[in-house]
This record gives sequence, C-alpha cells and structure tokens, in this order.
Amino acid sequence: MIRVEKKEDQGSIYEIHKLAFGQEDESRLVDALRRSPAYIPELSLVFEHEQNLIGHILFTRISIHKAEDQVFESLALAPMAILPQFQKTGFGGELIRNGLTRAEGLGFGSVIVLGHKDYYPRFGFESASKFGIRAPFDVPDEAFMALELRRAGLKEVSGVVYYPKEFGI
Repeated sequence: MIRVEKKEDQGSIYEIHKLAFGQEDESRLVDALRRSPAYIPELSLVFEHEQNLIGHILFTRISIHKAEDQVFESLALAPMAILPQFQKTGFGGELIRNGLTRAEGLGFGSVIVLGHKDYYPRFGFESASKFGIRAPFDVPDEAFMALELRRAGLKEVSGVVYYPKEFGI
C-alpha cells in the first residue's frame, strides 16, 4: 500500500534512507525539506508492505528560471529509497508511478530528477536539455532529466533549476 506519510512514520523514513544509501545525508535532507516551504505533505509517500514501511519518495517544489521575470514552478523527485532487501523487486517503480500520478492530480506540470540514466527513462523521463532546462551544477546530460506530467507541461519552459536551500546546492 502506498500512502501519504504520517508523523509517526518519520523515524522509519529516516532509517529507510539511511539503509538504502548507506549514509545519513538523504535522511537529513528529508527532515530538512519537511521544515521548508518547498515541502508538499501530499507528495511525501511511503510504501507499506506487510505492515512495515519499506520505501519512501519525496517530491518538493523547485523553480526553473528562464529570466529574472520568468520563473516556472516544477517538482524535484528526490530522494527516493527502498530498503535494500526489497530493491530490484518493482516496489520502487510502483512508488514512482504512484507519486507521479498524485503530482499530476495536484496540478503540477513537470518533474525534474537527477538520477540513473537507465532507470528513470522507463517512467517517461528524458534529458532535461531537450527542453532547454539546465542544472545549477555540472552534471552529465543523461543524468539530469525532466518529465512532462501533462501535455506541454514544459512548453516554453527553459532555464536553470533552482533547488530549495536545504539541498545545499
């Protein structure tokens, strides 16, 4: 079952990211983003399997700046984690698809992800440069991707992505 996180899930979510990434950076990032204006409670989702939390995904508000007076809203998919023993089982894909559907339902037009070039395209992500969208840091083109949640969700959108300060970018 995929559902919106509850306050009592926060400790488990911290552990999921810690175990999945082998460090606490992503866990601390989730905690920091929860306290930021970029946080969207409806897009912090957990995967519950046999009454245990095994995964978490977070989508937060970002902006794409074309010019000083042209700023477009989008979402960042980051971070996403599945407990190591459940990785490569399809649970992560279910979490991503569910999150994208919910984001579209909330009226968002696009999502940006920095991720594995062989993983995210299966969900429709394409190189962000195709849309004229650039990362605010040096990153391989094939790892920085965008997805239109609705038709023409990135039409006439281009520029540099601005992440919330909690990302430390």
